[in-house]
Amino acid sequence: MTIIEVPDGWPVDEETALAVQEDLRGRLVVGEEGPGVGEGNVTGVDVAYDDERDLVAAAAVVLDARTLEVVEEATAVGRVSFPYVPGLLAFREVPTVLAALGRLSAGPGLLVCDGYGLAHPRRFGLASHLGVLTGLPSIGVAKNPFTFSYEQPGQARGEFGDLVADGETVGRALRTRAGVKPVFVSVGHRVSLDRACAHTLHLSPRYRLPETTRHADSLCRRALQEALSTRPE
Repeated sequence: MTIIEVPDGWPVDEETALAVQEDLRGRLVVGEEGPGVGEGNVTGVDVAYDDERDLVAAAAVVLDARTLEVVEEATAVGRVSFPYVPGLLAFREVPTVLAALGRLSAGPGLLVCDGYGLAHPRRFGLASHLGVLTGLPSIGVAKNPFTFSYEQPGQARGEFGDLVADGETVGRALRTRAGVKPVFVSVGHRVSLDRACAHTLHLSPRYRLPETTRHADSLCRRALQEALSTRPE
């Protein structure tokens, strides 16, 4: 098993990471509509941790955006690359996620992250971070809200309430199944909020979570278990 080591020059403290985050945020593109719904490929990314062994497993699963069938999948296992600091979680997993994406032969298309983009204290969550680093359009679809206020959406599928921070709309609480708890959608990079929500609904035909997230979540957990079972104590 090959372990992805922490890259040389990777931030090791909060001050350095904040400076890198601020620099990358300056490259964020939020004025594009993004790829059409049901067109090309769409790729789910997710991670699973074993903090006791200092490991993180990342999965990237490419789906055909029209049929939602799996086209390709890839995994990577690496060192946890940064301490746990709220608002800087991307620095813990980005090197391993990039390694998984780099093992794909298919074009990823739209990236769908289990996390946040603009719905972040400094408007630069994992979806934005990955989008800027890869140049790919990206969105965040989180299971739970961050610290932002929002109004509960109506009970019908497709209803939403805005996530608001300091008077700014940073995402939406979106109902993907009637009467079921919403998911929390935010722009990552090169996609509008309306388009991000449309993609999320298209990717969630049967369940609360998008198929991208469901596949990537299952795969990264399996990859972590396989890594632990083959790694000597």
